[in-house]
Amino acid sequence: MEELVNKASGMVWSLGLVAFALGAGLFFSIVTRFVQIRYFMEMIKLLFDKGEPESGVSSFQAFCMALAGRVGIGNIAGVATAIAFGGPGAVFWMWIMALLGGASAFVESTLAQVYKVKDGNQYRGGTPYFIEKGLNMKWFGVFVAIVVTLCYGILVPGIQANTIAVGFENTMGLNKSITGLILVALLAIIIFGGVKRIASVADKVVPFMALGYVIVTFVLLIANASEIPAMFGLIISSAFGANEMFGGMIGAAIAWGVKRAVFSNVAGVGEGTYSSAAAAVSHPAKQGLVQAFSVYIDTLVVCTATALMILITGMYSVTPEGQQPIVDKIPGVEAGPMWTQAAVESVIPGFGGLFVAIAIFFFAFTTLMAYYYISETTLFYLGRNRNLKGFKVGLMILFLGMIYIGSVENASLLWALGDFGFGSMAWLNLVAILLLTKTALKVFKDYEQQKKAGIEPVFDPVKLGIKGADFWEEKVKEGNSKGKKKTEGKQAETENTINF
Repeated sequence: MEELVNKASGMVWSLGLVAFALGAGLFFSIVTRFVQIRYFMEMIKLLFDKGEPESGVSSFQAFCMALAGRVGIGNIAGVATAIAFGGPGAVFWMWIMALLGGASAFVESTLAQVYKVKDGNQYRGGTPYFIEKGLNMKWFGVFVAIVVTLCYGILVPGIQANTIAVGFENTMGLNKSITGLILVALLAIIIFGGVKRIASVADKVVPFMALGYVIVTFVLLIANASEIPAMFGLIISSAFGANEMFGGMIGAAIAWGVKRAVFSNVAGVGEGTYSSAAAAVSHPAKQGLVQAFSVYIDTLVVCTATALMILITGMYSVTPEGQQPIVDKIPGVEAGPMWTQAAVESVIPGFGGLFVAIAIFFFAFTTLMAYYYISETTLFYLGRNRNLKGFKVGLMILFLGMIYIGSVENASLLWALGDFGFGSMAWLNLVAILLLTKTALKVFKDYEQQKKAGIEPVFDPVKLGIKGADFWEEKVKEGNSKGKKKTEGKQAETENTINF
């Protein structure tokens, strides 16, 4: 079974996908004139846009939900794996993928907002929605929804749960089955509360966990301050094959850097589209900019923190696939969370194991919340116009069951399943957003023009000739109706005053 999954994963994660993800990011960067860099300050400002409190969630909550999905164990274990197989230069290519991925995230999240729908007092949307409404290809949307539901509901949750369980077992000797039961109980409390509760937990936990992780990184950097220039020199030289030791690994550095960056920040995979659609904003481009910023936080901040901790303390080994180790500074220790643990222990003895276990718990737990929300949203898409109560309960039970199974199962099989799932979604989502480039650019141009005119951007799809944006069309009609009634009311007041 594991051999079969590994073969399938290898086919999906070929060099073709690496080139596709890099190429798409570069393409979107060029056509938007590097929106992810030009609008950097605007991204931060929009984080605190309160939106419409009576519907959906705020931009910041949607940002935290997306970040909850992006910041997972890939930020710890995945970074170590990238260094192990791609060398220190893989870190540089992770940075490049993050910068280019910011444009991909902007496009996909903007599209998610354009084609979102209203479900009671919340909004739903994502890749299947904009495929059906934007491309008029319902069959493709249904296929993607099935893949996403299977991936986030079954294939990938086990990776996060397993890493939490292993971390607590290694640190505290806690049985993995007990950890699994605790995870199931905590997640059940949150996900049964719906998107509002998920968003509420995310906007409190995510900033706290990211800040704590960065603080510990600074402690390690300060303790090894004299090594910082050499460390950055090693990353840059290795990235371009200029380092004598890692000269023949430039291909591996690019491949593993891009692969783990995509797995971590999931820009272009479509994961951030679901939380993006849940936000209440006046213009789709606003949430697109907010989600571009979440890619920076994930990769340029959290992933970089892991890489710097490992490299500055020398707690790593490099073994190209199918070859003997080039560097073996931490022999016998498998690439993963234990490298970060050893790095922290080297500076703060007795703290590394507990720190990594807690970091993994927060990173992975919030990711699991995001995974459930995504699978519920795609289930809603597949079951529209039907009573979904029974299906939702079934999804919850299946999801929580996979969390428990993942806690006690073999990790290598789970990672292979996760790679296969993410790789499949990346291919499908990248194709979809490339086909919808013209629509995304129309929306972005409209946003820019309104900003230059000094007015608060408001989206009207009819004026832009965008079809399928039913929610926004209704919103514009409601706004016009309210404005008309308000004008008529003022006219009536004026007439009454004159008659008086």
